[in-house]
Amino acid sequence: MKKLEEYIRSIPDFPEKGIIFRDITTILQDAEGLKLAIDSMIETLKDVDFDVIVGTESRGFIFGVPIAYAMGKPFVLIRKKGKLPCETIEQTYDLEYGTASASIELHKDSIKKGQKVVIVDDLIATGGTVKACASLVEELGGEVAKIVFLMELAGLKGREQLSQYDVSSLIIYEGK
Repeated sequence: MKKLEEYIRSIPDFPEKGIIFRDITTILQDAEGLKLAIDSMIETLKDVDFDVIVGTESRGFIFGVPIAYAMGKPFVLIRKKGKLPCETIEQTYDLEYGTASASIELHKDSIKKGQKVVIVDDLIATGGTVKACASLVEELGGEVAKIVFLMELAGLKGREQLSQYDVSSLIIYEGK
């Protein structure tokens, strides 16, 4: 069987020169690769006490929903601003490759006070997006039990932003 890393396609100079884009579509297009990714992420949660899985738009949905399904847990969406229909709370964060910022939202009734939450996403780069997610969860009274990533770009030092949390990454790339 192939290693998880072998399912990732690396594309140099995208989205800008000097960046190596780690493409997950090659995992998704291969049944064995997708199964290995989901099963490996589930393995990181086997000893974690939690109530709900939260995933970020959109790749956090891809990995978070099958994990929630397999583990019998509910799944909560964190979406870009303006996409959720009910009353929300909002958090702004800086984008990875530039000076712009973005906002994400969470329904106010999606996390209950005291719930233990796992956050799932495909990639940690600078950590800004998931730090914003954790802030939303905590604002609603939830506790971040663990954060799970498929990949980590260690050269961007995103883990430092999340140092107060239990963070797991299945694949760690040293560069950017």
